[in-house]
Amino acid sequence: MTTASADVVVAGLGIHGSAAAYELARRGAAVVGIDQFEPAHHRGSSHGRTRMIRRAYPNPAWNDLVERAFAGWERWERATGQTLVHRTGGLYAHRGPSGLQGPGCEPVEDPDRMRELMPSFAVPQGYRAVYDPSAGVLEAAAAVSAARAGARAAGAELAFGERLLGWSEDAGGCLVETSARRIRAESLVLAAGAWAAGAVPRLAGLFEVWRIVTVTVRAGQPAARPPRLGAFSVDRPEGLVFGIPDAAGNGFKAGIDAGEVWDPAVPPAPPTRREVAELCALMAGYVPGVGADPGGDVVEAASCLYTMTEDRRFVLGRLPWAPRVVLAAACSGHGFKFGPAVGEAVADLCGGAERPDLDFVGVDRRVGSAPRRTP
Repeated sequence: MTTASADVVVAGLGIHGSAAAYELARRGAAVVGIDQFEPAHHRGSSHGRTRMIRRAYPNPAWNDLVERAFAGWERWERATGQTLVHRTGGLYAHRGPSGLQGPGCEPVEDPDRMRELMPSFAVPQGYRAVYDPSAGVLEAAAAVSAARAGARAAGAELAFGERLLGWSEDAGGCLVETSARRIRAESLVLAAGAWAAGAVPRLAGLFEVWRIVTVTVRAGQPAARPPRLGAFSVDRPEGLVFGIPDAAGNGFKAGIDAGEVWDPAVPPAPPTRREVAELCALMAGYVPGVGADPGGDVVEAASCLYTMTEDRRFVLGRLPWAPRVVLAAACSGHGFKFGPAVGEAVADLCGGAERPDLDFVGVDRRVGSAPRRTP
């Protein structure tokens, strides 16, 4: 088996691995990116047309990284000439106290004010909400494609259908073994998503993988389009319901932020008729007037994988026992919006920079912890 060389190997080419490859390559690093699947696969967490973006977060510790994400998306839009973010505003409903906060966010208790902000969203009686004027919709599929195209244009090699078999670190760097070759590199980035436990067995106890179902209904329905509807969520004991409005003809998408524990080695089971019907009923209840007939309005029903931690924070940073290896993992269902910021952080860390602002999602704080199952 031949041994190739690179400055950085990136293992995993979902949104965060692709963003890392892009940000590293544009800084001049010789990058080899690998992924065990083909580009359009549906086995992980980065497929699908849209995602939500927001500034409303439950702890101020997130605010700097959120700001870096918004700035990063603007940078990517300038570089590609594409619109990747549609600002729609967001209304996040909760029954009890909410820790949601962020620049420009507004607590809302008056139902009339909620209807004024988002006329199509039927906030449940007795709920309060937080309004985020910066929230909106990300063009997810376009963003992943843009990152990969940008990485290649900057000189990165991206190889699909090539699996990570193992890695080791020594004083000379990292030796990475794949299903096709060995690669000697100065640094290794592990962005393996649901396969993080296999990539870093010492941290396997931190991660739990869930199967999540989403449903998208046909585009063009006035009740589901901005400005009548923006991004939203409803916090319920059974799980958080989230909705992504029909921006730019992508259709109205909804899901429940809870699911069964899943083995990523097994392809996620397709959504069942019952799951689709339940989501359609929730759509129609929270957005009256939207057509959500499982038999005629659904244009996509999809399963994806969330890689969860106990505190729903990422695990992002250098491995304490292998400092040439950077882990970008466990994005806990809300990581896509941070794509450019995670890519930038990974590039900084591979370049030797210190990022103390990332301590709240750092690897050190996670060592010795274990996940807690949330229904």
